[in-house]
Amino acid sequence: MTVKLGLGPGLGTSLTADDHWQWIDQCEAGGIDSLWFSDQILGRSLEPVAMLAALAARTRRIRFGTSAIVAAFRDPVLLAKQFAAIGFLGSGRFFPALGVGNASDPFWAATGTSPEARGARSDEAIALLRLLLEQDEVSFSGKFYRYDGPGAHPRPAKPIPLWIGGNTKAAFRRTARLGDGWLGSMVGPDAAGSARKAIEAELAETGRSIEDDHYGITLMLRLGPPDDPVAAKAMARMAARMPEAIRASASDMFVTGTPAQAAASLRRYVDAGISKFVLIPMAENVGELIDQTARLAAEVLPEVER
Repeated sequence: MTVKLGLGPGLGTSLTADDHWQWIDQCEAGGIDSLWFSDQILGRSLEPVAMLAALAARTRRIRFGTSAIVAAFRDPVLLAKQFAAIGFLGSGRFFPALGVGNASDPFWAATGTSPEARGARSDEAIALLRLLLEQDEVSFSGKFYRYDGPGAHPRPAKPIPLWIGGNTKAAFRRTARLGDGWLGSMVGPDAAGSARKAIEAELAETGRSIEDDHYGITLMLRLGPPDDPVAAKAMARMAARMPEAIRASASDMFVTGTPAQAAASLRRYVDAGISKFVLIPMAENVGELIDQTARLAAEVLPEVER
């Protein structure tokens, strides 16, 4: 099982175009495994499909993906063509994760879609997307989508792996039926390990398999002293949004403290069967983002590689 560290820019850090490229070049040169961009249509973050196309052109080593893109917001035929182009230009470095979104998101109205039956709609969209990325001719007839025509071309020589995001039982079933990997978000090591076991149980029913190291988790990162006020504020905000029953475990979802403490936090997830990490630096400006990334690469990554 190969342990890899990826990064996302976070949603609260306001970056200029030059800031983005400075950070991306830093990650490319510093040994960070991958970069991940979320699907915040009405937010200030960059649109992920456009961002990943730019990354495919800008970089040569680093891998990249979405965390996670909401399948039902987009037409699957157009998305397949976009994914094929990014995968083709990215030379096998593209790892999109797909999810169903939250029913309360304002993005549904903004995209002219509905959260009703979003799970079933997403299942069909992902199934059609996979066919378009893997077959030369596609015939698909579902409740929400119908298509008869050619697959998406040009595409990379190897199929694009489609990971599934989400922490629910439905997401675990979706991963087993349609996914090549799982990317959870903001749960502790025990819950992440239980998610993997649930997916593996569903895989036994479907007869499919997922590679042993295709299980990942998104966590918040802040290297620094234990009383760091930025980390303390973020942890308090997160705890306030959680159900009371799991509020006490909020600190498990943050990778904080010294590099040794950060590595120990990651090791708990590795022991639970998780080997891919998307870390979101808690940074209030580009300077902090650059600093956190530099410390991660110099002080934590060597421990992970050992």
